Amino acid sequence: MAPLPLLSFFTGQSDTRKIVASVVPRRTFDDVILPPATRRALDQALSQLTRHDLILRRWGLGERHPTGLGLTFNFAGPSGTGKTICAEAMAHAIGRRLLLVRYAELESMWMGETPKNVAAVFRRAHEEGAVLFFDEADAIASRRSTLQEPGAQRESNAVVNVLLQELEAFGGVVIFATNLASNFDPAFERRIRTHVLFEMPGAEQREQIWRVQVHPTLTPLDPDVDFAALAERYPVSGGSIRNAVLKAALAAAAEPGADDHKRIAQRHFEQGIRDVVAASQVMQQSLLSPRPDQAARATDTGAPAAVLDAVQHLGAQVQRHATLAVGVSAFALLLAVIAVVLAAVR
Repeated sequence: MAPLPLLSFFTGQSDTRKIVASVVPRRTFDDVILPPATRRALDQALSQLTRHDLILRRWGLGERHPTGLGLTFNFAGPSGTGKTICAEAMAHAIGRRLLLVRYAELESMWMGETPKNVAAVFRRAHEEGAVLFFDEADAIASRRSTLQEPGAQRESNAVVNVLLQELEAFGGVVIFATNLASNFDPAFERRIRTHVLFEMPGAEQREQIWRVQVHPTLTPLDPDVDFAALAERYPVSGGSIRNAVLKAALAAAAEPGADDHKRIAQRHFEQGIRDVVAASQVMQQSLLSPRPDQAARATDTGAPAAVLDAVQHLGAQVQRHATLAVGVSAFALLLAVIAVVLAAVR
Protein backbone atom coordinates (compact mmCIF):
# COMPACT_ATOMS: atom_id res chain seq x y z
CA MET A 1 0.00 0.00 0.00
CA ALA A 2 1.44 3.38 -1.00
CA PRO A 3 1.50 6.37 1.39
CA LEU A 4 -1.94 7.98 1.77
CA PRO A 5 -2.12 11.10 -0.43
CA LEU A 6 -4.50 12.93 1.93
CA LEU A 7 -2.20 12.26 4.91
CA SER A 8 0.71 13.76 3.01
CA PHE A 9 -1.40 16.66 1.71
CA PHE A 10 -2.62 17.83 5.11
CA THR A 11 0.51 17.02 7.17
CA GLY A 12 3.24 17.68 4.59
CA GLN A 13 4.90 14.38 5.53
CA SER A 14 5.10 11.00 3.79
CA ASP A 15 4.96 7.57 5.39
CA THR A 16 8.27 5.83 4.57
CA ARG A 17 7.40 2.42 6.02
CA LYS A 18 6.42 1.06 2.61
CA ILE A 19 8.91 3.13 0.61
CA VAL A 20 12.09 1.73 2.14
CA ALA A 21 13.18 -1.58 3.60
CA SER A 22 15.32 -1.26 6.71
CA VAL A 23 17.96 -4.00 6.67
CA VAL A 24 20.44 -5.10 9.32
CA PRO A 25 23.57 -5.78 7.21
CA ARG A 26 24.88 -9.33 7.51
CA ARG A 27 26.98 -9.82 4.38
CA THR A 28 30.54 -8.54 4.27
CA PHE A 29 33.19 -8.11 1.59
CA ASP A 30 34.27 -11.69 2.31
CA ASP A 31 30.98 -12.82 0.76
CA VAL A 32 31.69 -11.36 -2.68
CA ILE A 33 34.39 -12.12 -5.23
CA LEU A 34 35.38 -9.14 -7.36
CA PRO A 35 37.93 -8.28 -10.06
CA PRO A 36 41.06 -6.64 -8.57
CA ALA A 37 40.30 -3.16 -9.98
CA THR A 38 36.79 -3.15 -8.51
CA ARG A 39 38.06 -4.33 -5.14
CA ARG A 40 40.70 -1.57 -5.04
CA ALA A 41 38.08 1.08 -5.80
CA LEU A 42 35.86 -0.28 -3.02
CA ASP A 43 38.74 -0.27 -0.56
CA GLN A 44 39.32 3.40 -1.35
CA ALA A 45 35.61 4.13 -0.88
CA LEU A 46 35.64 2.30 2.44
CA SER A 47 38.65 4.31 3.62
CA GLN A 48 36.64 7.48 3.00
CA LEU A 49 33.90 6.15 5.27
CA THR A 50 36.22 5.23 8.10
CA ARG A 51 38.08 8.57 7.96
CA HIS A 52 35.03 10.77 7.44
CA ASP A 53 34.73 11.71 11.11
CA LEU A 54 38.46 12.47 11.39
CA ILE A 55 38.37 14.90 8.46
CA LEU A 56 35.13 16.69 9.31
CA ARG A 57 35.25 16.87 13.09
CA ARG A 58 38.79 16.53 14.40
CA TRP A 59 40.35 18.41 11.48
CA GLY A 60 37.59 21.03 11.48
CA LEU A 61 36.69 20.89 7.79
CA GLY A 62 33.05 20.37 8.69
CA GLU A 63 32.96 23.90 10.13
CA ARG A 64 34.49 25.41 7.00
CA HIS A 65 32.23 23.49 4.58
CA PRO A 66 28.67 23.38 5.93
CA THR A 67 27.13 21.69 2.87
CA GLY A 68 28.04 18.85 0.57
CA LEU A 69 29.66 16.89 3.40
CA GLY A 70 27.87 13.60 2.80
CA LEU A 71 29.46 10.65 1.06
CA THR A 72 27.69 9.59 -2.11
CA PHE A 73 28.95 6.59 -4.04
CA ASN A 74 27.88 5.35 -7.45
CA PHE A 75 28.15 1.60 -8.05
CA ALA A 76 27.88 1.18 -11.82
CA GLY A 77 28.06 -2.01 -13.84
CA PRO A 78 26.14 -4.91 -15.36
CA SER A 79 23.50 -6.78 -13.40
CA GLY A 80 24.73 -9.57 -11.17
CA THR A 81 28.21 -8.15 -10.54
CA GLY A 82 27.79 -7.68 -6.78
CA LYS A 83 26.59 -4.07 -6.39
CA THR A 84 23.84 -4.82 -3.87
CA ILE A 85 26.01 -7.16 -1.79
CA CYS A 86 28.74 -4.51 -1.65
CA ALA A 87 26.27 -1.83 -0.54
CA GLU A 88 25.28 -4.09 2.34
CA ALA A 89 28.95 -4.79 3.07
CA MET A 90 29.68 -1.05 3.22
CA ALA A 91 26.93 -0.54 5.79
CA HIS A 92 28.17 -3.56 7.75
CA ALA A 93 31.72 -2.19 7.81
CA ILE A 94 30.64 1.01 9.56
CA GLY A 95 28.00 -0.64 11.78
CA ARG A 96 24.91 1.03 10.34
CA ARG A 97 21.56 -0.15 9.05
CA LEU A 98 20.86 -0.11 5.32
CA LEU A 99 17.75 1.63 4.01
CA LEU A 100 16.89 0.08 0.65
CA VAL A 101 14.68 2.42 -1.37
CA ARG A 102 11.83 0.75 -3.23
CA TYR A 103 11.43 2.96 -6.29
CA ALA A 104 8.11 1.35 -7.25
CA GLU A 105 6.69 2.64 -3.95
CA LEU A 106 8.64 5.90 -4.04
CA GLU A 107 6.97 6.93 -7.30
CA SER A 108 3.40 8.08 -6.78
CA MET A 109 0.61 8.64 -9.25
CA TRP A 110 -0.33 11.76 -7.29
CA MET A 111 1.18 14.99 -8.59
CA GLY A 112 3.76 16.35 -6.15
CA GLU A 113 3.88 13.22 -3.99
CA THR A 114 7.09 11.68 -5.36
CA PRO A 115 9.32 14.68 -4.46
CA LYS A 116 7.85 14.60 -0.94
CA ASN A 117 8.63 10.89 -0.72
CA VAL A 118 12.25 11.56 -1.70
CA ALA A 119 12.59 14.17 1.08
CA ALA A 120 10.97 11.79 3.57
CA VAL A 121 13.45 9.03 2.73
CA PHE A 122 16.41 11.32 3.45
CA ARG A 123 14.77 12.52 6.66
CA ARG A 124 14.40 8.95 7.88
CA ALA A 125 18.01 8.09 6.96
CA HIS A 126 19.16 11.13 8.98
CA GLU A 127 17.04 10.16 11.99
CA GLU A 128 18.31 6.57 12.00
CA GLY A 129 21.89 7.34 10.98
CA ALA A 130 21.46 4.73 8.26
CA VAL A 131 23.11 4.20 4.89
CA LEU A 132 20.69 5.09 2.09
CA PHE A 133 20.76 2.74 -0.90
CA PHE A 134 19.02 3.52 -4.21
CA ASP A 135 18.99 0.43 -6.40
CA GLU A 136 18.43 1.02 -10.15
CA ALA A 137 19.10 4.67 -9.37
CA ASP A 138 18.95 5.76 -13.00
CA ALA A 139 15.16 5.51 -12.71
CA ILE A 140 15.08 8.43 -10.27
CA ALA A 141 18.26 10.34 -11.21
CA SER A 142 17.62 10.49 -14.96
CA ARG A 143 18.41 13.50 -17.12
CA ARG A 144 16.08 16.46 -16.76
CA SER A 145 14.22 17.79 -19.77
CA THR A 146 14.54 21.44 -20.82
CA LEU A 147 11.46 21.31 -23.03
CA GLN A 148 7.99 22.48 -22.14
CA GLU A 149 6.63 19.05 -21.35
CA PRO A 150 3.31 17.89 -19.85
CA GLY A 151 2.80 17.26 -16.14
CA ALA A 152 4.55 13.90 -16.00
CA GLN A 153 7.84 15.35 -17.29
CA ARG A 154 7.65 18.33 -14.96
CA GLU A 155 7.12 15.93 -12.07
CA SER A 156 10.21 13.96 -13.11
CA ASN A 157 12.29 17.14 -13.24
CA ALA A 158 11.01 18.13 -9.79
CA VAL A 159 12.05 14.75 -8.38
CA VAL A 160 15.60 15.17 -9.71
CA ASN A 161 15.79 18.71 -8.31
CA VAL A 162 14.69 17.57 -4.85
CA LEU A 163 17.11 14.65 -4.94
CA LEU A 164 19.99 16.98 -5.78
CA GLN A 165 19.02 19.35 -2.96
CA GLU A 166 18.76 16.51 -0.45
CA LEU A 167 22.18 15.15 -1.44
CA GLU A 168 23.69 18.60 -0.92
CA ALA A 169 22.22 18.91 2.58
CA PHE A 170 22.59 15.30 3.70
CA GLY A 171 25.57 14.54 5.92
CA GLY A 172 25.37 10.76 5.77
CA VAL A 173 26.14 7.99 3.30
CA VAL A 174 24.22 7.42 0.05
CA ILE A 175 24.89 4.62 -2.42
CA PHE A 176 23.50 4.59 -5.95
CA ALA A 177 23.52 1.37 -7.95
CA THR A 178 22.86 1.32 -11.67
CA ASN A 179 23.61 -0.52 -14.87
CA LEU A 180 22.71 2.59 -16.90
CA ALA A 181 24.98 5.28 -15.45
CA SER A 182 24.88 7.21 -18.75
CA ASN A 183 21.24 8.06 -17.99
CA PHE A 184 22.19 10.09 -14.89
CA ASP A 185 21.61 13.82 -14.99
CA PRO A 186 25.03 15.56 -15.33
CA ALA A 187 24.44 17.49 -12.09
CA PHE A 188 24.98 14.30 -10.08
CA GLU A 189 28.61 14.06 -11.18
CA ARG A 190 29.69 16.81 -8.78
CA ARG A 191 27.66 15.44 -5.89
CA ILE A 192 28.91 11.85 -6.20
CA ARG A 193 32.16 11.50 -4.28
CA THR A 194 33.35 8.22 -5.80
CA HIS A 195 32.35 6.16 -8.83
CA VAL A 196 33.03 2.42 -8.60
CA LEU A 197 32.91 0.42 -11.82
CA PHE A 198 31.74 -3.15 -11.28
CA GLU A 199 33.31 -5.12 -14.11
CA MET A 200 32.41 -8.60 -15.24
CA PRO A 201 34.55 -11.20 -13.42
CA GLY A 202 37.47 -12.84 -15.21
CA ALA A 203 37.94 -16.60 -15.53
CA GLU A 204 39.81 -16.82 -12.22
CA GLN A 205 37.08 -14.96 -10.33
CA ARG A 206 34.36 -16.97 -12.07
CA GLU A 207 35.91 -20.24 -10.91
CA GLN A 208 35.96 -18.97 -7.33
CA ILE A 209 32.33 -17.84 -7.64
CA TRP A 210 31.30 -21.30 -8.90
CA ARG A 211 32.99 -22.90 -5.92
CA VAL A 212 31.53 -20.67 -3.22
CA GLN A 213 27.98 -21.23 -4.50
CA VAL A 214 28.00 -24.80 -3.18
CA HIS A 215 28.45 -25.96 0.41
CA PRO A 216 31.95 -27.36 1.00
CA THR A 217 30.68 -30.48 2.80
CA LEU A 218 26.91 -30.82 2.39
CA THR A 219 26.42 -30.32 -1.35
CA PRO A 220 26.72 -33.72 -3.13
CA LEU A 221 28.92 -33.22 -6.21
CA ASP A 222 29.71 -35.82 -8.83
CA PRO A 223 33.44 -36.45 -9.37
CA ASP A 224 33.15 -35.17 -12.94
CA VAL A 225 32.37 -31.59 -11.84
CA ASP A 226 34.94 -29.19 -13.30
CA PHE A 227 34.39 -25.58 -12.17
CA ALA A 228 37.49 -24.37 -14.00
CA ALA A 229 36.06 -25.59 -17.30
CA LEU A 230 32.72 -23.90 -16.59
CA ALA A 231 34.47 -20.64 -15.73
CA GLU A 232 36.51 -20.75 -18.91
CA ARG A 233 33.63 -21.65 -21.19
CA TYR A 234 30.96 -19.23 -19.89
CA PRO A 235 31.92 -15.52 -19.39
CA VAL A 236 28.95 -14.59 -17.20
CA SER A 237 28.34 -12.56 -14.04
CA GLY A 238 28.28 -13.84 -10.50
CA GLY A 239 24.50 -13.47 -10.38
CA SER A 240 24.16 -15.70 -13.45
CA ILE A 241 26.42 -18.32 -11.87
CA ARG A 242 24.28 -18.30 -8.74
CA ASN A 243 21.13 -18.89 -10.79
CA ALA A 244 22.84 -21.67 -12.77
CA VAL A 245 23.88 -23.48 -9.59
CA LEU A 246 20.33 -23.37 -8.24
CA LYS A 247 18.97 -24.65 -11.54
CA ALA A 248 21.52 -27.47 -11.53
CA ALA A 249 20.62 -28.45 -7.98
CA LEU A 250 16.91 -28.51 -8.80
CA ALA A 251 17.51 -30.65 -11.89
CA ALA A 252 19.62 -33.14 -9.95
CA ALA A 253 17.12 -33.32 -7.08
CA ALA A 254 14.23 -33.95 -9.50
CA GLU A 255 15.80 -37.06 -11.04
CA PRO A 256 14.36 -40.46 -10.00
CA GLY A 257 16.02 -42.51 -7.30
CA ALA A 258 16.83 -42.29 -3.63
CA ASP A 259 17.88 -38.87 -2.38
CA ASP A 260 21.01 -40.28 -0.72
CA HIS A 261 22.32 -41.38 -4.12
CA LYS A 262 21.66 -38.17 -6.01
CA ARG A 263 24.59 -36.02 -7.12
CA ILE A 264 24.94 -32.73 -8.99
CA ALA A 265 26.98 -33.59 -12.07
CA GLN A 266 28.76 -31.51 -14.67
CA ARG A 267 25.86 -31.98 -17.08
CA HIS A 268 23.52 -30.37 -14.57
CA PHE A 269 25.76 -27.33 -14.24
CA GLU A 270 26.19 -27.16 -18.03
CA GLN A 271 22.43 -27.22 -18.62
CA GLY A 272 21.83 -24.71 -15.84
CA ILE A 273 24.24 -22.13 -17.22
CA ARG A 274 22.98 -22.67 -20.78
CA ASP A 275 19.45 -21.94 -19.58
CA VAL A 276 20.62 -18.76 -17.84
CA VAL A 277 22.52 -17.57 -20.92
CA ALA A 278 19.52 -18.28 -23.16
CA ALA A 279 17.23 -16.30 -20.85
CA SER A 280 19.70 -13.40 -20.89
CA GLN A 281 19.69 -13.36 -24.68
CA VAL A 282 15.91 -13.19 -24.71
CA MET A 283 15.96 -10.20 -22.35
CA GLN A 284 18.53 -8.40 -24.53
CA GLN A 285 16.26 -8.31 -27.59
CA SER A 286 15.43 -4.73 -28.59
CA LEU A 287 14.88 -2.46 -31.57
CA LEU A 288 18.51 -3.03 -32.49
CA SER A 289 17.98 -6.80 -32.69
CA PRO A 290 14.46 -7.33 -34.05
CA ARG A 291 12.50 -10.38 -33.00
CA PRO A 292 11.25 -12.80 -35.67
CA ASP A 293 7.70 -11.52 -35.22
CA GLN A 294 8.93 -7.98 -35.87
CA ALA A 295 10.30 -8.99 -39.26
CA ALA A 296 6.96 -10.66 -40.07
CA ARG A 297 5.02 -7.54 -39.12
CA ALA A 298 7.31 -5.38 -41.21
CA THR A 299 6.69 -7.60 -44.24
CA ASP A 300 2.93 -7.69 -43.71
CA THR A 301 2.45 -3.94 -43.20
CA GLY A 302 5.24 -2.56 -45.33
CA ALA A 303 6.51 -0.48 -42.37
CA PRO A 304 9.86 -0.95 -40.62
CA ALA A 305 9.65 -2.94 -37.39
CA ALA A 306 11.35 -0.11 -35.48
CA VAL A 307 8.58 2.29 -36.52
CA LEU A 308 5.91 -0.14 -35.41
CA ASP A 309 7.50 -0.56 -32.01
CA ALA A 310 7.99 3.20 -31.70
CA VAL A 311 4.26 3.67 -32.28
CA GLN A 312 3.52 1.05 -29.63
CA HIS A 313 5.87 2.81 -27.22
CA LEU A 314 4.15 6.15 -27.88
CA GLY A 315 0.80 4.51 -27.23
CA ALA A 316 2.05 3.19 -23.90
CA GLN A 317 3.23 6.69 -22.92
CA VAL A 318 -0.16 8.17 -23.80
CA GLN A 319 -1.85 5.52 -21.68
CA ARG A 320 0.39 6.31 -18.69
CA HIS A 321 -0.30 10.04 -18.98
CA ALA A 322 -4.03 9.35 -19.26
CA THR A 323 -3.87 7.27 -16.08
CA LEU A 324 -2.07 10.10 -14.29
CA ALA A 325 -4.70 12.59 -15.46
CA VAL A 326 -7.51 10.37 -14.17
CA GLY A 327 -5.76 10.08 -10.82
CA VAL A 328 -5.34 13.86 -10.50
CA SER A 329 -8.98 14.42 -11.45
CA ALA A 330 -10.12 11.89 -8.86
CA PHE A 331 -8.03 13.61 -6.21
CA ALA A 332 -9.48 17.02 -7.14
CA LEU A 333 -13.01 15.57 -6.94
CA LEU A 334 -12.29 14.12 -3.51
CA LEU A 335 -11.05 17.50 -2.25
CA ALA A 336 -14.19 19.16 -3.62
CA VAL A 337 -16.41 16.66 -1.79
CA ILE A 338 -14.51 17.30 1.45
CA ALA A 339 -14.95 21.05 0.98
CA VAL A 340 -18.71 20.63 0.44
CA VAL A 341 -19.04 18.48 3.57
CA LEU A 342 -17.12 20.99 5.66
CA ALA A 343 -19.25 23.82 4.33
CA ALA A 344 -22.44 21.90 5.15
CA VAL A 345 -21.26 21.20 8.69
CA ARG A 346 -20.58 24.86 9.28
